Amino acid sequence: QVQLVESGGGLVQAGGSLRLSCTASGRTFSRYTMGWFRQPPGKEREFVAAIGWSPTYYADSAKGRFTISRDNAKNTVYLQMNSLKPADTAVYYCAARSGTLVPATQTREYDYWGQGTQVTVSS
Repeated sequence: QVQLVESGGGLVQAGGSLRLSCTASGRTFSRYTMGWFRQPPGKEREFVAAIGWSPTYYADSAKGRFTISRDNAKNTVYLQMNSLKPADTAVYYCAARSGTLVPATQTREYDYWGQGTQVTVSS
């Protein structure tokens, strides 16, 4: 089992930046595909970005603005968010997918989830 803990959320003005971190408790972090999802108020959880061993994949809404990366030595995955928009306001969750290092974009494909961190972007 792996426990995921997100951090780095907060309040930022439109156009600003935030860097989210997700640290895993397990010792096999490098074997997991990691993903970031978000859930805007009143909406369903949606895919943001994912990273396998190296390849990355982004939702259209994130391309060019967000960057996902991982540091296996620190058991941590990051989401650098630039040029934030009010539409980015959501609870952001990190997730881990076991069994493969191929990026996945569906909620059902992930096995472990963090508690989430709130990101609020003001206009």
